[in-house]
Amino acid sequence: MRKRGKWLLGTLAVVLAASGGGYAVMAQPQQESGQEQRGSGLPPATAPVQRGDLSSGLQVEGTLGYAQERKVNSAGPGVLTWVAGEGAAVERDGKLYEVNGKPVRLMYGSTPMYRPLKAGDKGDDVKQLKRNLQALGHGTGLDPEDGTFTAGTATAVKRWQKAHKVPETGEVAKEDIAFASGPQRVKKNDSAVGDEPGPGKPVMTLTGTERVVRFQMDAAKAGAAKTGEPVTVRLPGGTTVTGKIDSVGGTAGPDEKGEGGGGPGGGDKKAKVEVVVALDKPAEVNAPDQSPVSVGLTGETRKGVLSVPVNALLALTGGGFGVQVVEDGRAREVKVELGMFGNGRVEVTGDALKEGMQVGIPKL
Repeated sequence: MRKRGKWLLGTLAVVLAASGGGYAVMAQPQQESGQEQRGSGLPPATAPVQRGDLSSGLQVEGTLGYAQERKVNSAGPGVLTWVAGEGAAVERDGKLYEVNGKPVRLMYGSTPMYRPLKAGDKGDDVKQLKRNLQALGHGTGLDPEDGTFTAGTATAVKRWQKAHKVPETGEVAKEDIAFASGPQRVKKNDSAVGDEPGPGKPVMTLTGTERVVRFQMDAAKAGAAKTGEPVTVRLPGGTTVTGKIDSVGGTAGPDEKGEGGGGPGGGDKKAKVEVVVALDKPAEVNAPDQSPVSVGLTGETRKGVLSVPVNALLALTGGGFGVQVVEDGRAREVKVELGMFGNGRVEVTGDALKEGMQVGIPKL
């Protein structure tokens, strides 16, 4: 009597290895199919061969947060007399904190405030200052592409100072302004009122105001996340929102929790890569900061392929893989070639295989 193939049960080691776009399955047979079948020789259950799109996407656990975290250091000596509260949103010209009663105001720009600005100075920081003065209505007539601190710039600075009822010097001290990329949210106060943080000491931790999602992947698997690819994010409560991968960062070091939920001491010391997801409608996300979320990566998609449940596969005694096709009350083995795996299914090709056919699966 011819030996039948052997079921690849979920308890077996089914290993998906992607190499050059191809996939392989390795398994050790567990039981003869006859032990799983009914007395009639038919399998205990069947499932249809389906034609459709198959995705190799995967689910990873992430955290809801805010964009572009950064520290704000004190620009000079003195006592901290006021600081914006944690969770506060600060926009252009808004106060971040005060030292000795003198406000430090937020302006937009990528170059940090590293020097006082006065007549004759040149550079990108001068351009930034001009753009902010224009946006606030004080810099009419200024050329924001001219990086020179002109007499007109000094006049605009005086208007800005007059609006805040401070001495109209026409110069901007280093401790007057902190530049950031846009509106900021106070994530944490690193110093309290009454402290003397001193030059270069952190006063607060800021983030952008837009919601983002961060997660980590093993560095070896980071190729599954590509910048610009769409993702779905499941929020606390079950709501699903969409987004795109904004960045796939450098190595982030070992993750204490690791993929799969292993805690400290679990031996997971693999290097991690941080991935940031920009949400399509961040303003509509109201979940608390640091909420756990689930991120669905799209991965590769094959269009219009035949697929069967992974547990329908048989390890054929003569080598290779097959499925057990059930027709007219009989079962026969059909050898198949395997393609992409995804969502519990596997792409299969074979001359004798057609959409709608029933294939045997073990009764789990």
